[in-house]
Amino acid sequence: MNKIGLISGDGNLPIYIGQSLASKKFDITYLLLNSVKDKKIYEKENYIDINILSIKKIINTLKKNNIKKIIFAGSIKRPSINDLGFDIETIKLAKRLFLEKKGDNNLLVSIKKYLEEKNFIFFNWTKYCPELFSIENNLSKIKPSKYAKKNLIKAKSIYKHFKKIDVGQSMIIQNQLVLGLEAIEGTDNLIERCSFSKRKGDKGILIKFTKKNQSNLIDIPLIGLDTLKKIKKYNYEGIFLEKNKCLIVNKQEVTNFANKNKIFISSVDLN
Repeated sequence: MNKIGLISGDGNLPIYIGQSLASKKFDITYLLLNSVKDKKIYEKENYIDINILSIKKIINTLKKNNIKKIIFAGSIKRPSINDLGFDIETIKLAKRLFLEKKGDNNLLVSIKKYLEEKNFIFFNWTKYCPELFSIENNLSKIKPSKYAKKNLIKAKSIYKHFKKIDVGQSMIIQNQLVLGLEAIEGTDNLIERCSFSKRKGDKGILIKFTKKNQSNLIDIPLIGLDTLKKIKKYNYEGIFLEKNKCLIVNKQEVTNFANKNKIFISSVDLN
């Protein structure tokens, strides 16, 4: 049975994944959360509007459409306990999740476990879409300089400690100094914030990687064209991605932009 429900937040990632799976003969139904801003990209797709604030309605929609296998993708704003619709299923989930102090990754894993208890299966789409990930040693024509490689060595020495903490997935290194570690603000804001701490020397690099015990089904590091535009705007040399672990949204477009603007994108093993 190839029917899959793709629970979709904001951004292009859900349709990027869905279209890749559809090309491989999977039957995709997009379940658009009410927070999704741009629904035009789904006009030619099979989609259903759902309310993130009512867990009962989400479960009922999945059952009504005979959907057992599900995927989470896209940006989903974490709701406040004050926002929730208080049907019984939402109350149960609220007790487990929103009244506990948890990092985002643990939160997502808890949601996954909760839905699995309701007999839904999280579909491992990643093994069917290897072309979406950072599999190439050098995605761009431009390759990292010797300064970038020295910064990477510094990043690797920090990574083994940083990965254990449930915070962000990225860091900025310049002159073999840490300019910043990603927090709640996200990668693009990290790039901007660290630009004000730059010193004379090399241009600096962005490194993006996975966190310890990160679920590769619901919380995957990714870059897209907006990330590359930030790299250009704030004059960084390029990006190192953890090999086979980071998604590249609109890969060809990202590659073309990198080549045009002399930005490197490389994949490395960080272990």
